[in-house]
Amino acid sequence: MSALLIRGGRLVGSGRAADIRVVDGRIVELGPGLDGGDATVLDAGDGWLIPGLWDAHVHFGQWVRSRAWLDVSSADDAEGVCRLIAAEPVSPGRPLIGFGHRSAGWPRPGTVAELDAVSGDRAVFLISGDAHNGWLNSAALRLAGLPPRTGPLQEAEWFPVLAGLGALPGVAPSLAEEAAGARLLASRGLVGIVDLEFSDAHLDWPRRIAAGFDALRVRAGVYEHQLDEVVAAGLRTGAPLEDTGLATMGPLKVISDGSLSTRTAWCCEPYVGSESSGAPNLTPEHLRDLLGRASGSSLEVAVHAIGDRANAVALDAFEATGARGSIEHAQLLRREDVARFAALGVTASMQPAHLLDDRDLTEAIWGGRGRRSFLARSLLDAGARLALGSDAPVSPPDPWLAMSAAVHRSGDERPGWHQDQALTAAEALAASTDGGRIAPGERGDVVVLESDPLAPGPADEVAARLRSMRVRATVCAGRVTWAR
Repeated sequence: MSALLIRGGRLVGSGRAADIRVVDGRIVELGPGLDGGDATVLDAGDGWLIPGLWDAHVHFGQWVRSRAWLDVSSADDAEGVCRLIAAEPVSPGRPLIGFGHRSAGWPRPGTVAELDAVSGDRAVFLISGDAHNGWLNSAALRLAGLPPRTGPLQEAEWFPVLAGLGALPGVAPSLAEEAAGARLLASRGLVGIVDLEFSDAHLDWPRRIAAGFDALRVRAGVYEHQLDEVVAAGLRTGAPLEDTGLATMGPLKVISDGSLSTRTAWCCEPYVGSESSGAPNLTPEHLRDLLGRASGSSLEVAVHAIGDRANAVALDAFEATGARGSIEHAQLLRREDVARFAALGVTASMQPAHLLDDRDLTEAIWGGRGRRSFLARSLLDAGARLALGSDAPVSPPDPWLAMSAAVHRSGDERPGWHQDQALTAAEALAASTDGGRIAPGERGDVVVLESDPLAPGPADEVAARLRSMRVRATVCAGRVTWAR
């Protein structure tokens, strides 16, 4: 029997002093002056106590690899990216992977030929900032087994290449690099993630945990190409994937439309200056079939939907099949669809930091529809469940950045963007804890903070405090996974 006593903390929300006793991964006692007995003692030092934090949307393997990728997000055009590539030292035997460019605002997309001119025979894979397209040179196209082409890969043709990057020579992270990534997440107060990696997350996490990972709880998602395998194995959502119970089966992930920055998000109206309204990645009939199959096998579903038409069709599929789960992003919504989230029990899984990146582009290519983007306040007021995350590596897996963006909706000196849709700090925190509470019988997941995240103040000051929040210690399942 393992026991941990967290001594000398204050509960966020009430401010009252409390010790917390955790036995075998569960909170069993709460109150001031608890006897330590034979428990390991963590001194909270008058710090503030919150439930463990979750990131509801992560691509863990991609994020770990991205820590070694070339950052090309500063480039304003294709020529700027090429200058960065030309200046990068050659690493023999390893392809160059860059990340972060956003071509929707460029005068023109990049070409294979101009990338070839600055890279030669070295394979170069450039991943857009939203991960929905890839710009490859000729050497990378050959390495990926693709025929010659003139421009970037989009959506359906790109995703298999993205999923296979980890298998390329010199690209896959070591177990030590993966463990360092997990510790970094724990240092931010994270005790759990929903891993929606394109490859085999449901197989990778049991391997990692068997090798000694214990910093995170993980819900491992799968995609359509893995559905038959998972159903045949009887892996329903919530089923343990290994003996510790840290890794469990997550949802079936379905990517129903594209993204804003590739102008492929499926909308009800055309993009500004275009006749295109984006497009679905699969037919409504196919979407309903997938949700029905998943529901019949006790799998929840996480449906990627960014455009308002994609969200409406996704909600239709949930209604028609009775499936349970979430809509990932829920970025642009029709007003009449807001209440449907609550009525259907569908979670709105949002990544507030995306609005910091998408604010200007939204106004440029969605025009007046920006007022219907990231409707966090409307969804919450309608009774919908919100779950906040990052979509790492698209945004940093930092729950404090996500909460800050949800509260102030601005990443610079400008006022909050459609600030009427902002959350309070308490609401943002609640949407970041996976329903966890500090109470007897609850999971032994606790974070000790240096300051009170709910201290009052104007939105910009509260947001700044959240962004700079310092975590003293993180406890997952009764184990100290990080301490300052």
